[in-house]
Amino acid sequence: MSTNFMSSQTRVNLMKAFAGESQARNRYVFAAQTALEQNLYVINRLFKFTADQEEQHGKVFFDLLQEASGNNIEITGGYPADVYTDIQKLLDASVRNENEEFSDVYPNFAEIARQEGFAKAAAKFNLIAQIENIHRERFEYYSKLFREEKLFRSDKSERWMCLNCGHVHESSEAPLVCPVCGVKRGYFVREAEAPFISGGIVCL
Repeated sequence: MSTNFMSSQTRVNLMKAFAGESQARNRYVFAAQTALEQNLYVINRLFKFTADQEEQHGKVFFDLLQEASGNNIEITGGYPADVYTDIQKLLDASVRNENEEFSDVYPNFAEIARQEGFAKAAAKFNLIAQIENIHRERFEYYSKLFREEKLFRSDKSERWMCLNCGHVHESSEAPLVCPVCGVKRGYFVREAEAPFISGGIVCL
């Protein structure tokens, strides 16, 4: 027998998840602006791309609260105050936060929803947990590149694409300035990681 939604823990957890996704979306928007101010367009796009997905996660959880429409739902929780201008710290914090949602928060919420009889909410928590793990992997990848100073350099010759004009440059490092459109190095990404390129970490 299902728990009444209005007295359920799932109702509270859905609001917590909506609040968490809304905050994650804004944190990534703010981080994207910080990256842009430091001429790191690739990192800017990484954060914006993820922010858009977090917004959609928030909508999924918000829509599941329809039965509680017109009511306030009081929640308590801890949310990260990752107010950094250091790109490495922003990337590392994102890895931690995404991992927490994937490995702890959403699996726990899913199990509670299952026990209370809310199969749809349980499924959404589990599915979005898997997406958060993809986010974690993506942030972890770029965090490692940034830490090792390999965001625009490689140990071998690679093809680098300018995300502004599409110019492709083959070398062990991206050019300081695009020879076609003149934008700075921060617009370059490994070609395999550019949008709509098969086989890479498509994230931009």
